[in-house]
Amino acid sequence: MIDSQVSCVAHSADPGRRGLALRAAWGGVVGPVAFFGAWLVGGTVTRVDYSPVHDPISRLAAIGADTRGLMSAGFIALGVGVPFYGAALRAAQKDRAWMAAVATGLATLGVAAAPLGISPAGDTLHGAFALLGYVSLAATPLLAARSLCRGGQRLLGGMGVASSVMTVTSLVLASTTAQRGLFQRVGLTSTHLWMAVSAVVLVRHCAESSRT
Repeated sequence: MIDSQVSCVAHSADPGRRGLALRAAWGGVVGPVAFFGAWLVGGTVTRVDYSPVHDPISRLAAIGADTRGLMSAGFIALGVGVPFYGAALRAAQKDRAWMAAVATGLATLGVAAAPLGISPAGDTLHGAFALLGYVSLAATPLLAARSLCRGGQRLLGGMGVASSVMTVTSLVLASTTAQRGLFQRVGLTSTHLWMAVSAVVLVRHCAESSRT
C-alpha cells in the first residue's frame, strides 16, 4: 500500500493536495493519543466511585460525571481525527480501509452526542454507536492488511491483523466478564496504537516520495 500508492499520490497530485494528505494522516495520531490521555487522566482524577478495570470508558463522559468535559473532548478528538486519517488512507490505497476509519470516527462522535444517563433509550443509542465504533475500528487494519503486504509493509500488515483479532477478542471479553473496563481499554488501545504507527509510516513515505 504505502510504498506504491502514496508515491503515486505524491508525484501526481498538486502540492496543495499532497500537503493536505500529509496533514490529514496526523489525525490517526492526534485522535487516538487525545482519547487515550482523556480516559487515562479521567480515570485517575475522578472523584466518583469508578474503576478502570470494571467500568467502561463511557462512564467518564456520562451525565453528571465530574470528568464529563474531559472525556467528551477525548471522544470528539478521536471522532474528528480518525476520519481525517481515513481521508489520507483513501488517497494512499485502493481498498476500503478508509471507509471503516471514517465510520469509526462518525460512530465515536455519536457516542459523544449520546452520553450515558440521559434516558434508557439514550443509553441504547449510545450502545449502538459504541458497537458500530468497535466493529469498524477492528475492520480498519484488517481491510488494510492485504494492500500493506502487497506494498512491502508485511510487518505492519501483520500487526494490523493481530490488532484486529485483539480488538474483537477484547470486545467479547468486555461483554462477558466483570473486567469490562480493562478489556475495553486493551481492545481499543491495540488498534489505536496500530493506527498511530500506520499514520506515521504513511506520512514518512509520502514525504519521502515527494522529495524523489
